[in-house]
Amino acid sequence: MTTKPFLRTLAGEAVWPPPVWLMRQAGRYLPEYREVRGQAGGFIKLCTTPELAAEVTLQPIRRYGFDAAILFSDILMVPWAMGQGLRFAEGEGPLLDPVRDRAGLDALDLDGVAERAAPIMETVRRVRAGLEADHPNTALIGFAGSPWTVACYMVEGRGGGEFAEARRMAFRDPELFAAVMEKLEAATLTYLLAQADAGAEALMLFDSWAGLLSPSGFRRWVIEPSVRLATALRAARPDIPLIGFPRLAGPLLAEYAAAMPIQAVAMDTGMDPKWAAAHVPAQMALQGNLDPQAVVAGGPALEEEARAILAAMRGRPFIFNLGHGIVPPTPPEHVAQLMDVLRAG
Repeated sequence: MTTKPFLRTLAGEAVWPPPVWLMRQAGRYLPEYREVRGQAGGFIKLCTTPELAAEVTLQPIRRYGFDAAILFSDILMVPWAMGQGLRFAEGEGPLLDPVRDRAGLDALDLDGVAERAAPIMETVRRVRAGLEADHPNTALIGFAGSPWTVACYMVEGRGGGEFAEARRMAFRDPELFAAVMEKLEAATLTYLLAQADAGAEALMLFDSWAGLLSPSGFRRWVIEPSVRLATALRAARPDIPLIGFPRLAGPLLAEYAAAMPIQAVAMDTGMDPKWAAAHVPAQMALQGNLDPQAVVAGGPALEEEARAILAAMRGRPFIFNLGHGIVPPTPPEHVAQLMDVLRAG
C-alpha cells in the first residue's frame, strides 16, 4: 500500500488536502530552469541529456514540494524518435518535416524508437532515484501526447493555429490519416511502456487539441485511438495508473471518461468543476483546473479561484492542477502563495 498522496488519489481515495502538481511546473518561470536550459544549448539537447533533464524535473520539487514530478520532455519526442525531422525555433515553437503522403509515412521508423528514446528513459531512472532518496512521498509521472494531438503536429509541420492541414487530411484521406495514427499509436505504446519500466509510477496522455474536432471527429480521432492505447497499456502494465487530458472537450469529457480505462481525467480551464464532478464516475479522480493566468496575477484573486475549486471537489478523489501549463511570466512567489492555500485545504 503506497503512502504517496498522488498515487492514493489515483487509487480512488479522497485524500485531503488534495495532492498537487502543475503542468509545465519545470519551465521558464523558474530562474534555475533558465540557467540549465542555457547550458544545454537547445531544447532537444535538454530533453535528451539525462543529467540536465533530470535536474530540471527535480527543481520544482525541491522548491515547492509538489506531490508529483513529471518527466521533463515534450510530446514531439515520439515523432522525433521515429525519425521525423524536428527543430525548435526561438519565437516559432516546434517545426517538423510534415508528413503529407504515404512516402512520408513510410519513412517513419518504428524499430528505432526504443534506441533513440533511450536517453529519456535514463532521465526517468535518474529522477525516480532522486525522488526515492530525497522526496519519498513524491510520485513520478511519465507522459506522451495522445495520437490525435501529435498527428496534428506531424501533418501540419508546426504548432499553433487551427491545424487545418491535419483536419483536412482527416476528412479528405481518412485512410492515410488513420495509417498515421496507427503508426503513432504503436510508437507511443513502446515509448510509454519504456517509461513505466524505467520507473514512472503513473502515465498521462495529453490531447491538447481534442477541442478542435466536431463530436463525430472527437469520437473517431480522440476517443477510439486513445481507448486502444490505454487498453494496451493497462493490459501490459496493469499496476500503472493512467490520466487522460482531452483539453477543450467540453461536455464530451463525460463520454471520454466513461470510455477510457483510466484512473483520472484532467479538466481544462474552461470546465466547470461542479459539472465534471456530477458527470464523471465518482471513483475516477478529477484533476485541474486553475487558470494559469490567476497564478500570474496572484493575490486575493488567486486564493479565491483556488478555494472555489477545492470546494467543488471536496469529498471525491481529486488532484489539484492548472487547466493548462504554467506560463513563463508567472512569478515563482505566486506559486508559493498557491501552495500555502492548498496545503491549508
